[in-house]
Amino acid sequence: MSIKIGNAPCSWGVEFADDPRNPHWQTVLKECAEAGYKGIELGPVGFMPEDPAQVADALAEHDLELIGGVVFRPYHDPAKWEDVLDGTHRTCKALAAHGAQHLVLIDSISERRAPTAGRAQEAEQMDGAEWAAYRDRIAETARIGTEEYGLTVGIHAHAAGFMDFEPELERLLDEVDEKLLKICFDTGHHSYAGFDPVAFMNRYVDRISYMHFKDVDPAVKADVIEKRTGFYDACGQGIFCNLGEGDVDFTTVRQVLLDNGFTGWCTVEQDCDPTMDVRPMDDARTNREYLESIGFR
Repeated sequence: MSIKIGNAPCSWGVEFADDPRNPHWQTVLKECAEAGYKGIELGPVGFMPEDPAQVADALAEHDLELIGGVVFRPYHDPAKWEDVLDGTHRTCKALAAHGAQHLVLIDSISERRAPTAGRAQEAEQMDGAEWAAYRDRIAETARIGTEEYGLTVGIHAHAAGFMDFEPELERLLDEVDEKLLKICFDTGHHSYAGFDPVAFMNRYVDRISYMHFKDVDPAVKADVIEKRTGFYDACGQGIFCNLGEGDVDFTTVRQVLLDNGFTGWCTVEQDCDPTMDVRPMDDARTNREYLESIGFR
């Protein structure tokens, strides 16, 4: 089986590089390796040092491969385009320096969409002109990653941004050249949005270049949707549970990947609140053991 399982700094609560609650980047590498993983994502650019030699030494020390990195920036805000470009080039340079393959694009949390995370019928939509400009910003970032840095670029739908619900994702895929933009498919965010991850995978598996494995606690999901709880507060309430304990059918996810010859990395991303009483390495190990129990090696 040529599917490899990695993890990411967000499983240690790392969402923003400058968050004082973050664990040390070397602690994350050490614990990721001790939990049994052979690959890790970059995390938000600036979390790990931007000196390639320093990171290369640490990766080698823990026998880890750098898988990819995420540009989690406000694509929905035209005034923040320079910030998006900054994140794009810095992330691309880091990935290229280590031979990593996957650049993941995520529209960050929008105040306009946060109250309706998980509520597709109530969510505010962009008008035609706003959508076109938004789409073009995503497409340009994909072009930069693909053509200027030789990376594989995937769009990642994410709760509380403007690329959240399945129809938005499908519209973007229809309008941006597949040569530039693939899919980084996150099982948990698709479930949080109210759609069936397996059904989507069956339709779009040929365009999926990279997977994020995340599970969703159905009881917490129902509660936060009813109460219109914000995304980070929902994380703090444990909406993203350990794999196999939520509503994502990972046995079928695995079978879809196998049936369609998927190869490469699937990365565990258990977004958590760093202030919660959790031990990220314990969860990372538990998730690894669960995936092994259903046939991932």
